[in-house]
Amino acid sequence: MKAVELIQEAVHSGARRVAAARILGISLRTLQRWESSACREDQRCGPHGVPENALSEAERALVVAVATCPNFRDLPACQIVPILADAGVYLASERSFYRILEKERLLAHRGKARVAAHSRPVEYKADGPNQVWSWDITYLRSPIRGNFYYLYLVVDVWSRKIVGWKVHECESPEFAAELIQEAVKREGVDPERLVLHSDNGGPMKGATLLATLTFLGIVPSFSRPRVSYDNPYSEALFRTVKYRPEYPSTPFGSLVEARGWVEAFVGWYNNEHRHSAIRFVTPAQRHSGEHLLVLSSRREVYEEAKRNRPDRWSGQIRDWEPIGEVVLNPNRHSPTSHDARLSA
Repeated sequence: MKAVELIQEAVHSGARRVAAARILGISLRTLQRWESSACREDQRCGPHGVPENALSEAERALVVAVATCPNFRDLPACQIVPILADAGVYLASERSFYRILEKERLLAHRGKARVAAHSRPVEYKADGPNQVWSWDITYLRSPIRGNFYYLYLVVDVWSRKIVGWKVHECESPEFAAELIQEAVKREGVDPERLVLHSDNGGPMKGATLLATLTFLGIVPSFSRPRVSYDNPYSEALFRTVKYRPEYPSTPFGSLVEARGWVEAFVGWYNNEHRHSAIRFVTPAQRHSGEHLLVLSSRREVYEEAKRNRPDRWSGQIRDWEPIGEVVLNPNRHSPTSHDARLSA
């Protein structure tokens, strides 16, 4: 319906012309001009040009070309932008990347994600590496229907680095104990300052593993029964494992093949994957402290980009400050006595 007719209908129903025009976002003088003209449609057409600071067609085409090249076509814009910044390149903001890719219909969602709705168990805080680890076991399909290989993964909650992994043909507390001992030795960890979190599975509460943790002085932590959200870091890591583009759509042909694939994945995840929860640095960079230099370099790239084209920046540059404390199963209602132990 025409804008003028809408206002006239409102007036006939008892509304004031000024109030009806205001609802449509026009002034009374504009309404009078439209009423006196031959064309009684809404004549607002918006701005007649593009903003001076808008990306040019060539710049937009370059964003599309970079996002669809073999090196980046499997990565979201939130991963591409930090990688370019690490190389000293700034093409556009992350939001501009998404806006351009959306217009070109190059965005896709990989699946549904449920929001955790359960309260958390006891929380543990970490402000550095090797303070809180999380581990779990997941299935890898084998050539024999109904049989599986079992992937054991240990991840540092603060840095997200995979500090230990194994692939076996069965679930076993003995294998888990061996894995934890190897990881502690390799990382040079003080066991008495380490918390190891897991779910309530049989291997996690096996006598051999618990005895090993007690001997080393590691504090065990467990999720509530049947609540996967209490072990979010391991669950999120397994999702990353099985959503990798190169994750096989068919079963692994052998135990050797499964171990080879996981070894390659761990190398990529620790040393190449820019993790969204730690300012898009790699877990290895954060674990070693190199992330401080990386983030500082990115900040310089953005500051220079702002100096070169200040008209494209309405506020501050992107926040590249390092992520500090990380909390496992945060409890917002009351403090715990475990915080001081991990931050001391």
